[in-house]
Amino acid sequence: MTDTPVIGVLALQGDVREHLIALASADAVARPVRRPEELAEVDGLVIPGGESTTMSKLAVLFGMLEPLRERVAAGMPVYGTCAGMILLADKILDPRSGQETVGGIDMIVRRNAFGRQNESFEAAVEVDGVPGGPVEGVFIRAPWVESVGARAEVLAVHGGHIVAVRQGNALATSFHPELTGDHRVHALFTDMVRTVG
Repeated sequence: MTDTPVIGVLALQGDVREHLIALASADAVARPVRRPEELAEVDGLVIPGGESTTMSKLAVLFGMLEPLRERVAAGMPVYGTCAGMILLADKILDPRSGQETVGGIDMIVRRNAFGRQNESFEAAVEVDGVPGGPVEGVFIRAPWVESVGARAEVLAVHGGHIVAVRQGNALATSFHPELTGDHRVHALFTDMVRTVG
């Protein structure tokens, strides 16, 4: 792979545009992905925030859930923020009816753990692997990780709760770094994609 990997953003729902901008600033070729044939053309994928139940249902509707599971299981680098973190969890605590996940990280996630929309907040978060001091994290109806398995590595904790995890080629954060103009987490993910190539 070249130094400029092609990274998709799952464009079913959520803040797709902000992720595309953040990836471009991290020297990736960024493009929206809605269909299996578009997924096949990318080196890595970001699953954005949004509403996790809706996103899982849309993924089924667009014929994306099984191709996503297959690519992630095969080692495609993937990064999930907020609802994307929930979709990458192997298990959800109190899932909504019919809610499915892509899986890929051995963790149990609690939905909306930090509270409702009006309880959204920003916080400085130290993230292992991201140099240059804390990342400004935006938490919007954010999940947290209740527990991780032996293969998952905790990268950040906020308020006593796990908010960033990595397992192999999969990365997940409870918060939205794409909303702050600080693109260091996207740079970390872009480097992960380069390494796989």
